[in-house]
Amino acid sequence: IPLLHQASAMSRRPLSLYASPWTSPAWLKSNGDIRGKGALKGQAGDKYHKTWANYFIKFLDEYAKHNVTFWAVTAQNEPLTALLTPSQFPTIAFTASQQRDFVVHDLGPALASSPHRTRLIILDDQRIHLPRWAKAVLGNATAARYVAGVGVHWYLDSVIPASCSLEATHRLFPDHFLLYTEACSG
Repeated sequence: IPLLHQASAMSRRPLSLYASPWTSPAWLKSNGDIRGKGALKGQAGDKYHKTWANYFIKFLDEYAKHNVTFWAVTAQNEPLTALLTPSQFPTIAFTASQQRDFVVHDLGPALASSPHRTRLIILDDQRIHLPRWAKAVLGNATAARYVAGVGVHWYLDSVIPASCSLEATHRLFPDHFLLYTEACSG
C-alpha cells in the first residue's frame, strides 16, 4: 500500500490498478489445497462461490480503507493453466462455462451491489482460448452486462495469429475491451 501511494503521488495522472487472484483459500477448493488442480467446491450460486465472490468485495473494501481503489479485477488468473501446471502452482481451475456461471450468479452481482465501481475482466489467460472463451461468457447476456473486457496473456502469441483470436473476438464483442494483462520475457 505505501508503494502504491508513492507511485500514485509520482504519476501525472491517476493510476488504473487491477487485481487478479491466484487462488482461493484451501477450504474453498475441491482439492483442499491452495496449490494444484482444484476448482471451487460446488457449483455457481452455492455458498462456496458466494463466499469467494465476497472475498473480492472484502479485498476491495480493505484497500479502499487505505485510499487505494481498483479500476478492475479479473475473475481468475490463468484459469485453464491450472489444468496444465505442476501441483505446486497456486490456482483455481475454471472452464469458460464455469467462469460464466460464477460471473452470472456470484461475482457479477456481488460487484454490482458493492459500493465499488470496479470493472470485471474475464479469461486472463492465453489468447489461444479466444474467441471460444469470450463466446461462452459474453455470449450470455447476463454475464456480458457484468463484464467490461477480456484479459489475455502473450506467452502463446506465436501459436495463434491475432486475426484468429483478438480480431475475431473484437468483431464478435466490439463493446468489450481486449487488454494484455500479463507478459514477461526471459
